[in-house]
Amino acid sequence: MGKLKKHGYKYGLCFITGLIIGILIGASSLSILVSYRMDTCHHRIAYLESLIQEKNAQLEKLENTINTQNVVLKEIEVVLVFNGDEIDKISIEKAVKEKYRSLLGKEIEKIDADIIMEVIDDRIFNIEERKYQLHVNKLILTETLKIWVEIETIE
Repeated sequence: MGKLKKHGYKYGLCFITGLIIGILIGASSLSILVSYRMDTCHHRIAYLESLIQEKNAQLEKLENTINTQNVVLKEIEVVLVFNGDEIDKISIEKAVKEKYRSLLGKEIEKIDADIIMEVIDDRIFNIEERKYQLHVNKLILTETLKIWVEIETIE
């Protein structure tokens, strides 16, 4: 019994050290989990904000041309061929839709598809110190303007 009392502080020190290491590992793993969830939510919020702005602009243009009997442009859809960051992809899509926003509500017969294609073809976008060049692959002009854009990163 005397030996146990003599070396008892060593066992207590090992227990406290293990407890502290366990708390640090648990706090680290909780921090990683929370940061992942926050990043996921940030991506979702950015996407939804751009979607809301797009729909508001679309609604405003359509309300202005509601009495027109001709076929008008009602929606802009951009299909991006890009393997980069999701936030950059959302930003580029938002910028492309912003370039074509003035076409919403216009009669389709009065819109020149070649000029629409040239608006963003070979254009360079700067996003957070990175440069991206856009190349228009295909364009379909009906009530929905659908554009296929390939994005190339410029170093």
